Amino acid sequence: MKETYSRTKSVWQRMDETERKAVMDYGEKYKAFLDTARTERLAAKEIIRQAEAKGFKPVYDMKSLKAGDKVYWNQKDKSVILAVIGEEPVHEGIKIVGSHIDSPRLDLKANPVHEQEGVVYFRTHYYGGIKKYQWTCIPLALIGVVYTKDGRKVEINIGLKDSDPVFYISDLLIHMAQDQMKKSLAEGITGEQLQPIIATNSDENQKPKEALMKMFKDTYGIEEEDFAAAELELVPAEKSRDVGFDRSLIASYGQDDRVCSYANLEAILDAKPGVKTQAALLTDKEEIGSYGNTGMESSYFVKFVMKLLSLQGQSTILDFYETMENSEMLSADVNSCLDPMFPEVSEKDNASFLGYGINLTKYGGSRGKAGSNDANAEFLQKIRTIFNEAGVCWQIGELGKVDQGGGGTIAFMMADWGAEVVDCGTAMLSMHAPYDLLSKADAYETYLAYKAFFESK
Repeated sequence: MKETYSRTKSVWQRMDETERKAVMDYGEKYKAFLDTARTERLAAKEIIRQAEAKGFKPVYDMKSLKAGDKVYWNQKDKSVILAVIGEEPVHEGIKIVGSHIDSPRLDLKANPVHEQEGVVYFRTHYYGGIKKYQWTCIPLALIGVVYTKDGRKVEINIGLKDSDPVFYISDLLIHMAQDQMKKSLAEGITGEQLQPIIATNSDENQKPKEALMKMFKDTYGIEEEDFAAAELELVPAEKSRDVGFDRSLIASYGQDDRVCSYANLEAILDAKPGVKTQAALLTDKEEIGSYGNTGMESSYFVKFVMKLLSLQGQSTILDFYETMENSEMLSADVNSCLDPMFPEVSEKDNASFLGYGINLTKYGGSRGKAGSNDANAEFLQKIRTIFNEAGVCWQIGELGKVDQGGGGTIAFMMADWGAEVVDCGTAMLSMHAPYDLLSKADAYETYLAYKAFFESK
């Protein structure tokens, strides 16, 4: 059995050639998922497509449940739960891996289209934590849905094909940026300046905005008022790419948290059905606090578990809480790792390393562990035993120095219902940038970790 925990040997140094090939093969499938699942709606659609191909059926169509049944819950096309029913009743507990499929981005405002000096822009509001200056001068794609006055749904996906136009947020040229360069990074680009250029062309005696709105009407049947009933997102248009001469890394948009979500999906599709019911939770809205009716602060996960229980003859709220108290969860979200270019923000002995395996995070939060789940020693011992016995490479790390970093996940919400929970995900560089960076080896070990957890007793 390979060495599963090391602070001196990377995963690559602990692998044989067969494992290295498996890592590279997994990386190709993962990149294809990233390039398809650019938004939470597209991710949910792809997850359900793959699940249905493996025999998963909508739980709301089921009349009863037995061991081995595969079911799913679609929450408004933006969150998904997949479950494989175990040999024991659901009431005896669920093995849950919980990840999120939303990522930082730019959302269009309700009245987005405006013109200034012959240039037409979209007004946006950024979603999640970003460094605003990183979103200038890169190609952007527009993806989402618009509803017309007559109730017709129009799906928009512009910028991902090579033949598509893209959208672009300009920045001040260096020759004229003396005042801007004196500002802090946080002040150099403001939120209201995150406005992509979308048109400049028009006919004689017609303004560019008028020409653009006519194009919207002729091409999509969309009028300006329809933007008030729309969900349109701007995301980086470039595809995922291998990084390094050795192709050991992947740069892509949305790897927080789709690296964990893809591993979660693959793990539940590949895991052997177990004694316990297995559930892959792929949720929305984590980047803005898990609010809304597709986020974990809503009731849909409760309804899902209650539905499983009712199909097995148990239907009280007490049954739900007892089920959760019998359940275990990996909160599958990414963490930072030590960046040699910025070592001052990490405490080396308690930081994750790039390429050293999946990361366990005992506590998150910030400023005295505020907002943290803070997993107990007993559950940490159980998880590391599962990983060690399955040959999963793992490490333990925190999100920055005390009083320097910190962040939240969905872990505490599940713990509120009584489940045993620990944060467990992939470590990465440049988190929340338009293009995150991570190790293929870490992505693969994340998949192995979740599969081992699903299959454990």
